[in-house]
Amino acid sequence: MAIAVFICGTALVLLVLWEGFETIILPRRVTRRFRLTRFFYRSSWRPWVKIVKALVPARRRETWLSYFGPLSLLLLLSVWAGGLILGFALFHWALGSAVLAGGGKIGFLGDLYLSGTTFFTLGLGDILPSTSLARLLVVVESGMGFAFLALVIGYLPALNQSFARREVSISLLDARAGSPPTASEMIRRHSHERGKEELRQLLHEWERWSAEFLEGHLSYPVLAYFRSQHDNQSWLASLTAILDTCALIMAGLEGACERQAELTFAMARHAVVDLSLVFRTTPRAPSPDRLPAEKLSELRLLLTGNGQRVRDEESFDRKLLELRQMYEPYVRGLATHFQVSLPPWIADDNWVDNWRGSFWESPAKDRKSAGQNRADHF
Repeated sequence: MAIAVFICGTALVLLVLWEGFETIILPRRVTRRFRLTRFFYRSSWRPWVKIVKALVPARRRETWLSYFGPLSLLLLLSVWAGGLILGFALFHWALGSAVLAGGGKIGFLGDLYLSGTTFFTLGLGDILPSTSLARLLVVVESGMGFAFLALVIGYLPALNQSFARREVSISLLDARAGSPPTASEMIRRHSHERGKEELRQLLHEWERWSAEFLEGHLSYPVLAYFRSQHDNQSWLASLTAILDTCALIMAGLEGACERQAELTFAMARHAVVDLSLVFRTTPRAPSPDRLPAEKLSELRLLLTGNGQRVRDEESFDRKLLELRQMYEPYVRGLATHFQVSLPPWIADDNWVDNWRGSFWESPAKDRKSAGQNRADHF
């Protein structure tokens, strides 16, 4: 019995240590099928979404969904710490609870208490190890507690920095592509004299952003659950709008920055495909179609009305459909998993950019509603 318990404790400690190494230290995607961290997020995110949809009004759901990322991270760190404490408590119990206590012989709860105070380096002294092996376990666990604290201290700032870098570029799209960003608005707002060069520069920046995003979110997948500041913004919506824009240019817009669009499209698609593998989201065709025939005709008219020229409508439509099929199923699967909306191809006339909106310029009734939402948020 003691041997089996010792083996269980060893397996638990090694599992937690390996999970922490892969999640915090290892800078690459983990391909093995079963992971405790992945199981934790898949088993907690879906119930959270169901609870929010069932109990929270629609206008407040985005706020409650945004709580999941930070809360899940704290809970995951607690699960790791609890697993290590339980594992060392099993070690002590398997060794016959070789400790000294003022109240006499103790059982498993006393071993658990000793493990907890050792891991968090409290050093209360009311329960002490009585054998050399028990003392060795105490020393090893206290060192592991220090290392765990150091990793957490280094891990959280890295997450915050990666999140901030991601959100800066998303916020910059507000004035360049609308809120939410759309491909038609991005091209329309770059239809002025120097617009093509500015659009090329923007796509170049998003090529680099996609690479940084991919590396950061492969190393720290929990970041994907951290949502943007505004309800009509998200990393997935912004990435989709960039892919849409690149697809339009590559399909046959004359005089556009086609080469840069190809490079940005390749990097952005790489990001969404790899994220789909990380979160195991099955690609699925968008339903309803994001760009049906009537919308495609409207989009062509909108492009020509803003000085853009389409080389050949038939080949343009065919090429655009081929490019869309390369990424839309992946972004649709990610959108379903993360409960975010994909941007349309054409912006609604009634939408107002976030930078144009103001709480104080809204009608009194809308201000009251917005103020209640803000109070709920804080």
